[in-house]
Amino acid sequence: MEMIAGYKSPWMTEELEILESSVRKFYEKEFAPHSERWNKQGHVDRDAWNKAGEAGILCASISEEYGGGGGSFAHEMVIAQEQGRAGVAGFGNSVHSGIVAHYIEAYGTEEQKKKWLPKMATGEMVAAIAMTEPGTGSDLQGVRTTAKKVGNQYVINGQKTFITNGQQATLICVVAKTDPAAGAKGTSLIMVETDEVEGFRRGRNLDKIGQHAQDTSELFFDDVKVPTSNLLGTEEGKGFIQLMQQLPQERLIIAVQACVAMEKAVEVTAAYTKERKAFGKSILDFQNTQFRLAECKTEAAIARVFTDDCAMKLLEGKLDPTTAAMAKWWTTQKQCEIVDTCLQFFGGYGYMMEYPIAQMYTDARIQKIYGGTNEIMKMLIARTL
Repeated sequence: MEMIAGYKSPWMTEELEILESSVRKFYEKEFAPHSERWNKQGHVDRDAWNKAGEAGILCASISEEYGGGGGSFAHEMVIAQEQGRAGVAGFGNSVHSGIVAHYIEAYGTEEQKKKWLPKMATGEMVAAIAMTEPGTGSDLQGVRTTAKKVGNQYVINGQKTFITNGQQATLICVVAKTDPAAGAKGTSLIMVETDEVEGFRRGRNLDKIGQHAQDTSELFFDDVKVPTSNLLGTEEGKGFIQLMQQLPQERLIIAVQACVAMEKAVEVTAAYTKERKAFGKSILDFQNTQFRLAECKTEAAIARVFTDDCAMKLLEGKLDPTTAAMAKWWTTQKQCEIVDTCLQFFGGYGYMMEYPIAQMYTDARIQKIYGGTNEIMKMLIARTL
């Protein structure tokens, strides 16, 4: 179903349409049949990463010289959208390719890029970013994890939680204080290769209300020693700036996921209400159904146009943090409202997990929390008033 008749995203090209088709086939063939099992086991199969690497789905927007696809953020959007349409919520590629790979390419030394990016592109390495701590959520300045320099090593101590890809990640970008007295200016990003260190422990795979196939975990660092060459970039204290520069892209990824969820919710609900009968006629024949779904379709269309405009700005290097914050909070708020509205039309079946709308409902709620809570987004926007 088209939300806007004849509308095509302005960033979409013929090349991206070919990618869209091949990625859709890949997800439908390789991932969708396993989705239910992955939800039950709490993580995707490890070889899913290797298959995605072979299919060119990992690091699509990273330079070819480092093993990536040589594409742009538009390629990442196509891949993220097709994942959403296939209903495979647990595969943490947006963190792996859309976030960590970009940190390494943007800030890493030549040696670091050559060491890690090709392995991430093939799926040999799975990446995670460890920001959140038990006592600090969206407030990254309050991070307590420390990385003290001792000779030619950093000694890392701290605890992280809610870490996407936490059980399978072998390369973790750790947000730590290299100078605890300097506040935000004392924050650095340190790369940890989990197979090469002692003192690193994974906690439990956290039991969430949604996104069950995503291994979201606690991580513990007890005197974990890494070479000083694992500092991302060449200078300590740049971590906070590095994080801030990448946030517009991260928040736009979330907005793109929200758009797909809204569109899919309207589509499956329209189809269901045409078939389901009550009082001798289809549910869609009732004026209440028509009005509510008309509202949902309109809001989904507005979200898509706004997000596409943000995407065009990002591709030109012009997306500012405030506009990205607007896109993140508004689209995720509307995602939760629209999915909730749509679920109601399924009646009792909407509460059954075998119906996609139920899965979409439980998966949606985190969108208003991660990537910076929607309340934080509003604070950022309010500062510009």
